[in-house]
Amino acid sequence: MNEDKEVKVSTTDQDSGYMMRDGKPEGFFYLDHRTVDVKYNLITDVFVTAGNVHDSVPYLSRLDRQSERFGFHVEAVALDSGYLTAPICKGLETRKIFGVIAHRRFHSTQILYHKWQFTYDKERDLYVCSQKQELHYRTTDRKGYRHYASDPGKCASCPIYLAPI
Repeated sequence: MNEDKEVKVSTTDQDSGYMMRDGKPEGFFYLDHRTVDVKYNLITDVFVTAGNVHDSVPYLSRLDRQSERFGFHVEAVALDSGYLTAPICKGLETRKIFGVIAHRRFHSTQILYHKWQFTYDKERDLYVCSQKQELHYRTTDRKGYRHYASDPGKCASCPIYLAPI
């Protein structure tokens, strides 16, 4: 078991899930997943999960339910980048469904450091980089992993950051 993993559980509703997304309120929520018919723009299915369940998790089972319930012969689907996962790609291939799935573009100029390259200060619950800048706790992701971040203003003039790659 990973000791860094902290999973938040509601004391009043254990079935809800802790959600934290940019531009959204933080807390315990439920999510509704809707399937929409592209031809008539009608909602044909609604499914509810805990707020910490990724949108891609119920996708294939909901796709199967649509096919069975309405007798749909699905030939192709278009999905946003959140659905670009190995299980969905394999599931679509197995079902002989053509999938068009967007992908996220990551900035190649972004410099990423490994956790072991930082010093952890347990008393203050923060990491310190080689340039003595502090990375404070920022968020816990949906899998329960804690994320720490630096102050971008301070890092903009960092000699390591500015060094040619």
